[in-house]
Order: sequence, then C-alpha cells, then structure tokens
Amino acid sequence: MTLLDLSLPLKNPVLQFSLILLIILFAPLLLSRLKIPSLISLIIAGAVIGPHGLNLMLRDSSIILFGTVGLLYIMFLAGLEIDVADFRKNSTKSILFGLYTFLISIGLGMVVALYILQFSPLSSILIGSIFASHTLILYPVISKLGIAKNKAVNVAIGGTIITDTLALLVLAVVVGISSGELMSGFWIRLVIGVTLFGLVVLLLFPVIARWFFKRFDDSVLQYLFVLAMVFFSGFLAEAAGVEAIIGAFLGGLALNRLIPRTSPLMNRIKFVGNAIFIPFFLIGVGMLINIQAFFKGYETIKVALVVTLAATVAKYLSAWITQKLFGFSLDQRRLIFGLISAHAALALATVMIGYNIVTGYTPTGAPVRLLDESVLNGTILFILVTCTLATVIGEKGARNVALAEAAGDAAKPGQPTVEKRILIHTNDMKTVDELVNLSVTVRSGKTRNGIYAMHVADNSLPDETAEKNAEKILEMAAVAASSTDNVLTGLLRYDNDVVNGIAGVIREQKITDLILGLHHQNVLTDSFLGSSSEKILGRSNVTTFIYKPYQPLSTIKRTIIVIPEDAENEIGFALWMQRVINIIKNTGSKLMVYASKQTIAYLKEAYAENIPNAEYKVFKEWDDFLVLSREIKHDDNLIIVMSRKNHPSYHSKMARIPAYLNRYFQKNSYILIYPVQTGITEDTGEDTHIQPLKTSILNVENIRKMLDKIKLGGRR
Repeated sequence: MTLLDLSLPLKNPVLQFSLILLIILFAPLLLSRLKIPSLISLIIAGAVIGPHGLNLMLRDSSIILFGTVGLLYIMFLAGLEIDVADFRKNSTKSILFGLYTFLISIGLGMVVALYILQFSPLSSILIGSIFASHTLILYPVISKLGIAKNKAVNVAIGGTIITDTLALLVLAVVVGISSGELMSGFWIRLVIGVTLFGLVVLLLFPVIARWFFKRFDDSVLQYLFVLAMVFFSGFLAEAAGVEAIIGAFLGGLALNRLIPRTSPLMNRIKFVGNAIFIPFFLIGVGMLINIQAFFKGYETIKVALVVTLAATVAKYLSAWITQKLFGFSLDQRRLIFGLISAHAALALATVMIGYNIVTGYTPTGAPVRLLDESVLNGTILFILVTCTLATVIGEKGARNVALAEAAGDAAKPGQPTVEKRILIHTNDMKTVDELVNLSVTVRSGKTRNGIYAMHVADNSLPDETAEKNAEKILEMAAVAASSTDNVLTGLLRYDNDVVNGIAGVIREQKITDLILGLHHQNVLTDSFLGSSSEKILGRSNVTTFIYKPYQPLSTIKRTIIVIPEDAENEIGFALWMQRVINIIKNTGSKLMVYASKQTIAYLKEAYAENIPNAEYKVFKEWDDFLVLSREIKHDDNLIIVMSRKNHPSYHSKMARIPAYLNRYFQKNSYILIYPVQTGITEDTGEDTHIQPLKTSILNVENIRKMLDKIKLGGRR
C-alpha cells in the first residue's frame, strides 16, 4: 500500500481540493463574526494557506486555471444579468463615465509615478494603466442582492468595459514601444480583429444559441453549451488583441435575452459560479499576498502606500462626479465606488508584464526592469487594500440600494398586494416543465413559495395505477420548480370531474392564478375551450392562462398581446397586466400591443414606466386574424386577452379564436388570458360582484356559507 504524502506544500490533488472546499465553506462563516465580508474572508484564507503563508498549497496551474475561469465568470454574469434596454438607454452615460474615469485614473497615476515615485515616463504610463483598470470583485454581492439592473450598476459596468479596454490598449502600446513593434500594422490588425470579434459574438452567437435551446432541453447540455460559448468568446477576444474578460462580458451580453433571470439555466449558472469558480478566483488572489515582502525595504512600503492612496482617490473622485452628474444617491455612489475601486487580476497582469520587460542592464550586469521588484511587491498590498475597501463600502451601498428598491416596489400605487398563489393543472408529462417555467416567469417578488401543481386522478382507474401516474407528474413538476430555486406544493385529487377537482383546490388554497396547458402538437378543440373550460372559467373567477408552448419562453424574441376593447375598465386588468409585465421583464422579449385607441392611451399613461419600450398598434380586426398573422414571426409569443360571456370586454368574435389559432398560429407559442371579472353566476343568473383580490379577506367559513347561498364554486 502506497503511503500518503503529507509533506508541505500538499501535492495530493484529492487533499488539495478538499482543503479548498473546506475554506470556501468555513472561512466566510468564521470571519463573519469579525464583521469581515465573505469576499475578503476568502482572500485572507488564500493568503494564509498560500506559499507566502503556511505554505499548505502552491499557486499552481490548477489554481490559476480555476481562478481564470472565476474572473471570466464574473464578467460573464455581469453581461448576462444587465438590463439590456437600460444598458442601451444609458450607453452615453456609460461611455462618458468610462472615459473620464480612465482619464482621471491614468492622469493621476502618471503624475504620482513621475513626480513622487520618480519613475521613467514609460513606467509612469504603465502605473497609470494600473490605476485605470479594475476588477468587478463586488459583482457577486450585487447579483445575490438582486440589484444587477439598477441604473448605477448599469452605468458602472458599461464604464468598466471602456476603462479596462483602454487600460489594456495602453498596456499593449507600452509593450509595443518597449519591443519596437508599434507600427501601423499593429493598429490595423487591432481594429480589424476587434470589429470581427464583436460582430461574431453579438450577431452570430444569439442565432446559434437560440437554435440550440430550441432543439435541446437537457439541463446539462444547455449548461455546457453556455460555458463553451463564454470561453470561446474569451478566446476570440484574445485572438482579436484584447483581454478574454472583454469577450466573456460580450458573451454574456449576447446570451442575455436567451437566459431569463427566472429560468433553471440561470439558477445553475449562478449556483456553480458562486459555489466553485468565483471562490477559487478569490482564494487565488489571496495566494499572491506576501506580507514579508512589505518589510524588505522602505521603497516597497512607499510604493504600496502612494499607489493605494492615489488610486483610491482617483476612483472616489470618479464615483463622486458620477453621483453629481447623473443625480445618483449616496448609496449608489458607494455602490459605484465598490464596483470600480477594486484592483486584482488586471493590475497583477500589468505589473507582471512590466516586471518582465527588461529595458537595459546595470554595470554589474543586473537587469533594469520597466517596473522593479518594489512595484511588484507593493502591488500585492495594493490589491489587498483596494479589494477590502471596495467590498466594505460597496456592500454597504448595495444593501441600502436593495432595501430602497424593495421599499419602492412595495409603495408603488396600483400594484396588487395580494400574495400570489399559482396553480398548475398537470395532466401531461410533456408540458410540465414549460408550465412550471411560465408560473415562475409570471410571478414577481423574492418569495420561493406560492406555486402549486395538481393532478386529478381518474376514479375509474385502479388506485395504484392512478396514484403512480400522479406521483410521476407531480415529482417532475417539483423537480422543475426546484431547479429555479422555488418550492412547489404537489396536490393529488381523486375525482371523476376535473372541473370539480380544480375548483375545489382553488377554493381551498386561495389560488390567485390558474395555468392550464396544451401540448404543442395538439390544437385547440371545442372540447378544450368548450364545456369543460367554460365550467372552470365560470366556477373559478381567478386569472386563468391557457398556454401552448411551441418553443421555450427563453427563445422568444417578441411578445405580441391582443387586448379587447374596454378590458382596462374591468377589475382584473391590473392583475393580468402585472403578469404580462413580469413575462416581459423576465424573458427580455420586446412587447407589441394590439388594442383600441382608448386602451392604448390608458396603457401609455398608466404603464409607461413599466413597459417603456413597447410598441402600440390600433387593432380592430377580431373577425379577421389573417391581418395579424402576416406580422407574426416564428420566434414570437402571442398573448390574447379573452373574456367570459356577459362581461364588458366580451364580444361574440372571441368564439372564433380557436379556429384562428389552429389555422394561422400552429407554429407559435400562445397564451390565452381570462381575467378576473364581475358578471352573472352560472347557476342562479343573479348579478354578482367578485371583489378585487387585494381586498378579499373572507375566511373559509364565510366562503362555505356564501357557496351554500348562491351555489357558486370558486367565488371568494
């Protein structure tokens, strides 16, 4: 039997990986008692176990590999989670922010290096590029807090691409001057390479990804495909002459609309990144820290203090100007400062390149480097201090911004405040995943509960067979929900009448939304929108969705909604409209509204802030959907707002909708929405008024008494 080698540094890969995982698990827990942020705790842990600490592990190729993956992952998540519409709208602000941040930082860096540190002009330019570049080390915190779409974050991330690109360009120029290769051919190759790289990633990658997601729904394949796309875009960036992090960001931007925030794929991407790759990167940064190097001489301490202080002042000044220029709050300024003031991978790479450039030799034969050892050692302290400062200040601002956003959402007028309880009727395994995805997409808020899946087992089948079929379907629904980090409650009912089963669950669980599914190979028939559906709609006055998922929601480019006249005057309008807004926000699709002039005017007035980029067209051709079919494309999702009989927005032409859908829209996903309405009861013919959900406070006993009185199932 071979004896285990326990000598230091550790060489056993199993033991090395175990140690890393233990650090990722326990370091944040232990150091949190000292009020040390989790990001900094991992950097400190890396310094302790690294070659300059206890020498438990070397910063070998495996640490470098995983660390590189973690850095690219951070940039990829930034591009993936950014609000593309806001990013475009704020592009001028981002460019302006990036330019003056770069100029302030590189200018102050050059002045400090020239006149305080007494460096050469070329070395001073390199120090300035270190000041200008930064690493989005705070982004994992922002992602967890759910404020990635905040305007300040969008401006800071957009500016990061500008500053880092310009800083890397300065680095390339300095290297070219040092080696004597800076000629016109360099600039031609750079411009052509960057242009081709940008066109391939931003135009070709979305086409390839949409094709892949339509044809392959396996979760493992989708995740591997995304990783391959991200790192290939990083390689293309390097081939074009810029750093891989630029490619990772653009790769995330290219896949942004194809990976919804609420999708299982997004949950897996975040989980793996936050659990493995990003912590590896932080631990790898910590392994670079050599405390002993700070005491080797006065020059190292001088460089570290001067560079750290000057760089921090430059970034603070940029954040302060941004706050005043764009009207941001104090916490948004802290957030911006946290995003742009941390220096890690790019600073280290720049220093290493400068250290390896030999500009001459002393009389004794010693090499004269562009950046000497004092700068190399001082940069390590620079990295530690700036990462700590950025995390402490940025995290405080991020948490306050998150609290302010939550308070603002709660205080918005006209928003339904009732707890959302969504019921999915599952009777076909092939539609379960997409029905669950729709239920997650239409929800808002951060609660993980509130989704129910029910299956009505046929009493005519043997109990064992019916129960086994139901268990399979409900288990599949639970797995689909858990993959999006949501909790689904499975409900099994035995009943010969599906309508009775659904109405009973709606009443018992206080359901607010009902989702019914139709397999993509089937068509709407009279039986589906006939007696059974009419009974469900008549006995359960909740917002109801009938969904045919021809393709995944994530691959939808446009959402086209057709709204009947007077729909805005009914009590359920705000409820279903909020669900549609959630679909638009969570899928990133473009909204096109077909409605009457009065409805369009109301939407523009009441929902301009929620759907700022929507397009509106006057639509009156309910008796001829061929007009609409000419404008529908394969990647469009059609939503038709329906109505129950004898209600203000109902008209007889709605009876033709199934025929129109079967004739013109067989290769499109579509959703029929039946809103909460007032009207005439099914059994008594009496006028009844269903209270808006946000004011309904009837208890179970009152419901039972009311049902006994008017014989109306599902009224609350």
